[in-house]
Amino acid sequence: MTMNTGQPEKIEGVIRLPSDLPNGWKKSSLAEVAEIIMGQSPSSEYYNTDGNGLPFFQGKAEFGDLYPEAVKWCSAPGKVAQKDDVLISVRAPVGSTNLAPSECCIGRGLAAIRPRHGIPPRYILHYLRSIERNIDSLGTGTTFKAISGKTLREIPVPVAPPEQQKWIVAEIEKQFSRLDEAVANLKRVKANLKRYKAAVLKAAVEGRLVETEAEIARREGRSYETGAQLLQRILETRRSQWQGKGKYKEPAAPDSTDLPELPEGWVWCSSAQLFEWSSGVGLTEKSQRTGPYPIYGGNGISGHHDEYFVEEPTLVVGRVGAHCGNVYVTKSKCWITDNAIYAKSFPNDEPLEYLQIVFTQAGLNRIAAGSGQPFVNQRMLNEVSIPLPPLDEQLRIVKEVDRRLSLLRETEARVNANLQRAERLRQSILYASFSTGI
Repeated sequence: MTMNTGQPEKIEGVIRLPSDLPNGWKKSSLAEVAEIIMGQSPSSEYYNTDGNGLPFFQGKAEFGDLYPEAVKWCSAPGKVAQKDDVLISVRAPVGSTNLAPSECCIGRGLAAIRPRHGIPPRYILHYLRSIERNIDSLGTGTTFKAISGKTLREIPVPVAPPEQQKWIVAEIEKQFSRLDEAVANLKRVKANLKRYKAAVLKAAVEGRLVETEAEIARREGRSYETGAQLLQRILETRRSQWQGKGKYKEPAAPDSTDLPELPEGWVWCSSAQLFEWSSGVGLTEKSQRTGPYPIYGGNGISGHHDEYFVEEPTLVVGRVGAHCGNVYVTKSKCWITDNAIYAKSFPNDEPLEYLQIVFTQAGLNRIAAGSGQPFVNQRMLNEVSIPLPPLDEQLRIVKEVDRRLSLLRETEARVNANLQRAERLRQSILYASFSTGI
């Protein structure tokens, strides 16, 4: 005996309705309850962005929660949907739905579903959303998935009595309204968490997160190594250990003219004064992606390798693309790909995590260059100005940032879990609506 979940079953490429629908319901097909209009892309010469003609929708890219947003118009439409027709994506991805906000032109990535027999469009919309994954599984194609008009027309539909159809739609939307309010609140919490993280990082690099070393030393009546003295010690060490070709070239200090004033005991420096940047190394097709050593790229750990070329923990920055400017700290020997830049000749006693905070707060993606794929390079990173506090203060900052962000991550995990729970509940409401009538 199988339990009726209300979700149609896909067997051998066919969606089948549960056998025990409520009394008074009947099984039908989409073609029997609605007219199906497959989209057709008009010639590009008739496209425009000036609002001339009908709104032109091509696929899911323009979809919103309920209605699509027009970014193009068509002055000579081929296939036209009417207001409140159900729009369904039939090409990569398959199954997503919206309602037509007005008369509009539809491209070949969409089909319009126009209910017959007085069936409310939102009844069909909500039903199709309840089986979206099933519809997607019917897609075929090697380059991208699509479903044909024939497949679309054969989708089975459970048809409730007319009055119950209206009641089901009203009940779904009443419950969804409550869910939407809860989800909106959760998203506001996520936005606040993001702002809180930015505020923590900003306070950290401005000397406002923990008590400064100058304040502690004054209270305890002792001296301390200032940021300027720490920087001088680092520069002297680098100079004495220089083994390169030619005369040692002193790294450039930042221009502090327009930089904000720092707390007592802090100093501005450049990353070039602290260490050198180097690009990672590409992996060939034959390289093994298994082994004990992590592979770091622009998106963090992207696999493991059977060899390494960076022996010590270091700072890694995503170099190009969507992960440009992401900052990571490696924990051990590793391989760093050519999608990343890493710090070498790093001061042994300088905490990597503090510089991770500095570079993350700097928002490296904002200084990235490139009109297509954004990128950062060694020159750009060398020009980032670093607020350098005393070493003990850096360690306290790292500890406090980690404490606060750990609490933030726990809260964010709970928020994400509740968002996922809300989506599951949304699907449960839809499934129940078309199996038991709620």
